[in-house]
Amino acid sequence: MTDRTPHDDDRPRPNRRFFSRTSWPEARFLADVLRTETVGGGLLLLGAVIALVWANSPWESAYSALRAWVPWSGGASLHLDLSLATWAADGLLAIFFFVVGLELKREFVAGELRDPRRAALPVVAAVGGMAAPALIYLAVTLAAGGEGVRGWAIPTATDIAFALAVLAVIGSHLPQGLRAFLLTLAVVDDLLAITIIAVFYTDDFSPLPLLASLVPIAVFGLLVQRRKTWWWALIPLAVTAWTLMHASGVHATVAGVLLGFTVPVLRGKTGDSHGLAEHLEHRWRPISAGFAVPIFAFFAAGVSLRGADLGAIVTDPIVIGVVAGLVLGKVIGIFGSTFLLARFTRAQLDEDITWTDLLGVALLAGIGFTVSLLIGELAFGTSSAADDNVKAAVLTGSVVSALLATVVLVRRNAAYRRIAEEERVDADQDGIPDVYQRRNG
Repeated sequence: MTDRTPHDDDRPRPNRRFFSRTSWPEARFLADVLRTETVGGGLLLLGAVIALVWANSPWESAYSALRAWVPWSGGASLHLDLSLATWAADGLLAIFFFVVGLELKREFVAGELRDPRRAALPVVAAVGGMAAPALIYLAVTLAAGGEGVRGWAIPTATDIAFALAVLAVIGSHLPQGLRAFLLTLAVVDDLLAITIIAVFYTDDFSPLPLLASLVPIAVFGLLVQRRKTWWWALIPLAVTAWTLMHASGVHATVAGVLLGFTVPVLRGKTGDSHGLAEHLEHRWRPISAGFAVPIFAFFAAGVSLRGADLGAIVTDPIVIGVVAGLVLGKVIGIFGSTFLLARFTRAQLDEDITWTDLLGVALLAGIGFTVSLLIGELAFGTSSAADDNVKAAVLTGSVVSALLATVVLVRRNAAYRRIAEEERVDADQDGIPDVYQRRNG
């Protein structure tokens, strides 16, 4: 086998296929993420279920009091006199977005997004998957008089933890290219969602604290470049950056993303990543998936339906817009943009992938939980009537999308399982026990 020259990736490749197999290090990294997200998705679901049950039980007042409790009333000067629910949304989610920032950095430096040709499809699909739900939501709310327009971004987000957890559970034999596509799409989706939060959902903006927050972020970046030097200062610097970002009016989770972007990623000849970003992601992902996100779900998903007018909720334009955006908008945006890109370029689907597979993944992207709930709180205010309706709509749309995706992908997974079993039988007859070896010569 000859080594690739540095210019191999620059050569024109006609009829490039989408969803082609990635390198073994990327596949190994993706498999690790899927295994972790399965557990994280289960904990996230558990937190949401506990919140829903408690909020609709006779002890609802205790749940509401817990959400509204302010543990540090003396933090008013720093705008830190926050309730537990706000600490979960602004504080714990910063850990989640720090991991997202590390993942984004890795994708841009050593992953799918490093090659513009490979990044084109998930980027276009992510943009389409955010634009279509937003347009559907706006059409519904404007037709009803315009009330609730501020929540246009609620159905645009895809929840990485839930979507990958569902795919990992039901997609044991689905092509690895679909998993890579969903992961990359979700990463781009998160980047766009973070931008939306920073630009459109920032109130009472104060430029001086924002500029000041860049100082600890820059020092954090310098220290992580030195690896083992001054490690003890990293967490205080991160907390300082978060505090200043929060005081500026920009949502504090943005600080987590910026801190993640400062961490170096090393790229080898095969695109394998052995940098500090991968190490920190390995360390902090369990905290994010196992603690931060489930606790946020516990405080965010507790919408009480006791005594509520279900008829009014079902007919609420905000609810209709969110559900339609998640269930229909994501499919139209992702599937439609991918089809148009393939139709008007020379690119083709990989021979192992069908458009039905892509339809299932597009449905799966309609699971918009964590970031959708966060945007709902930012748009309408925590514990407001509109926010409670948003929670009900996000939960409904996410469950419907997950069920529809499961129906499609379970059938496709069974078909791929049969193909794998046939190949295994053929390989055994040929005296080659390893199907992967047989496929690759």
